[in-house]
Amino acid sequence: MTNDPNWKLRDVPSFALESPDVASGAVLPQWARSGIAGAGGDDRSPELRWSGAPAETKSFAVQVFDPDAPTSSGWWHWAVANLPTSTTFLPQNAGHPDAALLPAGAVTVANELRLRRYMGAAPPPGHGPHRYFFTVTALDVESLELDADATPGLLGFLMFDHAIARAQFTAISETPAEANE
Repeated sequence: MTNDPNWKLRDVPSFALESPDVASGAVLPQWARSGIAGAGGDDRSPELRWSGAPAETKSFAVQVFDPDAPTSSGWWHWAVANLPTSTTFLPQNAGHPDAALLPAGAVTVANELRLRRYMGAAPPPGHGPHRYFFTVTALDVESLELDADATPGLLGFLMFDHAIARAQFTAISETPAEANE
């Protein structure tokens, strides 16, 4: 697949990840698109539910990444680490810090706009549909040491040797017909 964000990651077992708000391969709801970046949305993260992680799991990390952004490094929309193993879902809008919906101890890493929150889809006009990879990674450590200036890229680097399983689905920003309007 072009711009596959997993191509250099270690192969690990998979587990289930789904959202009642958006099916894998489907278009993100308008409210999950960005208002911050002018795409007319609410920057509200969809509900995520996962199951089947290995018994050895000691924490989870959640990431939302757009590999189709017009950069050489893609675009990080959301990254959260140090989710306890008792966490098997995040409710809708968990990505908004004022909603206080993340479990105690969870650490949100700043996205590309240096905001510690979920930022919705906002591809440039005429750039066509973008893919948004929603990923939950099971880790073999209870927490990762992340300082206040950590980036999603650094989080990924720190997770590399600790990933024991990965759950993922992809949503898109728009249909090809919408991209041509």
